[in-house]
Order: sequence, then structure tokens, then C-alpha cells
Amino acid sequence: MSRRVTFVADSDAWGGAEVYQTHLVRRAADAGWTASLVCTEPVAAGFAAALPASPRTVVPLARHRAAAPDLAAAVAAQRPDVVVVNLVDPGSNAAAVAAALTVAPTAGVLHLAGDVLTGERHRRLAALYGRLSLVLSPSAGGRDQLVDELGVPADRVHVVPNGVDLPVVASGPAGRTPPRVGALGRLTAQKGFDVLLRAVARLVDEGVALELVIGGRGRDEEQLRAAAAGLPVTFAGHVDDGPGFLAGLDLFCLSSRHEALPLVLLEAMAAGLPCVATDVGDVRTAVGGDAVVVPVADAGALAGALAPLLAGAGRRGDLGARARARAERELGADLMARRTFALLDRLG
Repeated sequence: MSRRVTFVADSDAWGGAEVYQTHLVRRAADAGWTASLVCTEPVAAGFAAALPASPRTVVPLARHRAAAPDLAAAVAAQRPDVVVVNLVDPGSNAAAVAAALTVAPTAGVLHLAGDVLTGERHRRLAALYGRLSLVLSPSAGGRDQLVDELGVPADRVHVVPNGVDLPVVASGPAGRTPPRVGALGRLTAQKGFDVLLRAVARLVDEGVALELVIGGRGRDEEQLRAAAAGLPVTFAGHVDDGPGFLAGLDLFCLSSRHEALPLVLLEAMAAGLPCVATDVGDVRTAVGGDAVVVPVADAGALAGALAPLLAGAGRRGDLGARARARAERELGADLMARRTFALLDRLG
């Protein structure tokens, strides 16, 4: 008989953590599980579009709150055998974790290492994490924080690298003149778009022909638009069609200051795009030699990595083909789901 799993998304904005959950919900049945979802109002529309046939209950946002009674009731009503809670960062979803633990054995997925609080608040958080039956992270940094700073027993903590849907046909570089560089994410300091703009300014000063398209919205949009004045930069706004956005590019750039293993980079590789990325989280381990990795917040290094790829279509095609081959071998959502459900199978 199929076991029941409820996925909890206590998030205030749609992002990679929510895309991660859609991959698992879609593949649950193949792993012998019946999946349902409890999600908060800010991400409900995204899940409705991504998982129209999946059972779900929408509750008020509990992130950063002391208790989550509506979430607890919604999870209990789904009668799960196991609950899986998305952890945006170590501390902000504590109420959702506490609610889930009252219902069934609970696993947490820590997407991004971060603040583990101090003093009594830290002790309460560590005690809460100690009650989790399983904690997953897409990066070694997340695992280390769970074990070293929150005291979760090492045998309960596992790294499962992120995975993405593999398009049947990789679009590859679009062949535009001048080449089009793309970047996608929330317009916040974390994503390092200011560094990317400084790199583009250097390239333009050196006479390198390119276009840059930045997709996404965020609190730093006005500041970034001002920094892009006079540069060949377009802001595309919110992107509903990620594959369509990637299909229009010749080169993808991840300029983040802080990540675990970002899905958007893996999606670009799966699309056969040559990629330049900063050395954040487990990026270097995941991409190997099949993407160019540069230091964080170093506009000169970023410009230096982009320049030869912008200058040569052959180089772009070769790196894009290698990126796609690595995605097929190691970065697919099917592999991620098999690894994840194999761990959930251990929970009583």
C-alpha cells in the first residue's frame, strides 16, 4: 500500500525551494508514495500552476512566527505517514517544523545555510532540529551547519544534490549577434547582479560586443537599473517561462554571493548553455570542469571568464555540449527524487 507524504512550503515567495518540491511531488507515485501539499498563500498560485492535479491546502504564512496552528491542522487533516518541510534557512520556518512534528515523523530540507540564532533562541532551535527524523541539504555547507552548529546527529543528515527536468532537446546557444548573456533570480544583493553589471561595464569598455538580459524582480531593481544606465542591458521582469528565457540565450551567468546548489544554473546546463558561475555552495563540485567557476564578488574575474566565451561561438558550443552531458549524467530531477525517496523510505 502506498505511504502518504505531505510536503510543507512555508515560504513568502516562489523560488528554487518551491520548484524543488514540485519535482518531488510529481515523482512521488513512481517511488511508491502518495503526495499532498500544504503551502502558504504567497506561493499558492505557483503550486496551482505547477501541480494542478495534486491535493493541496493553502494556509497563512507562518514563517518567522512563534506558532502555526492553521498549518498544523492542515497537515493533520492530510493524515500523512511522513511530513517533509522546506527550510528556507535554519531559523525562519521553526513554527512549521514544530507543527509538523505534532503529526508524524518529519524530515526537513535545508536549502540554504544561514543564521542559527544565539543564546536561548539557538538552544530552542537546536532542540527542535534534534527532533527531526531526517534532514537533507543540497550542499555540504548545509550539512556541516546542521551537524556542527545545530547538533543534529550526523547519521540523520544527508546531502542530496539538486536536480532539474531535462528537456528532450537541449536548445543550446541561440546564435545571436551580438551574443546574449542571461541571468535570472531575485533582484537582491545575494544574487550579485551588481557585480555582473560591473563586469559588463568592463567588457564594454574593452570593446566586447554583448547583450545582457536579467530576469526577475526584487527590492534592488531600481538601484540595479540605475547601475545599468548606458549599458546593453535589458531587465525582463518576472519570468514565467524559464525554458523559453534560456532558449533565447547564448551564455548563462550565475553571479551569486551565496547559494547552496541553485536550480537555475542546473537548468541552464541541462539546456545546453555554456555557463559561468561564482564559487558558491556546492557549485564547483556539481559542475566539475563543465562550467567556468570564478571567485565570488570579483567583477574582474567574471569579465575575464565571459570574454573568451563571448568571442568564440565554437567555445560556447563546446562548453554547452559538455554542460548538457553532465546534466544528463548527474543533475536530473529523476535521480534527485530516487535518492530522496530512498531516504524517506527509512522513516517509520
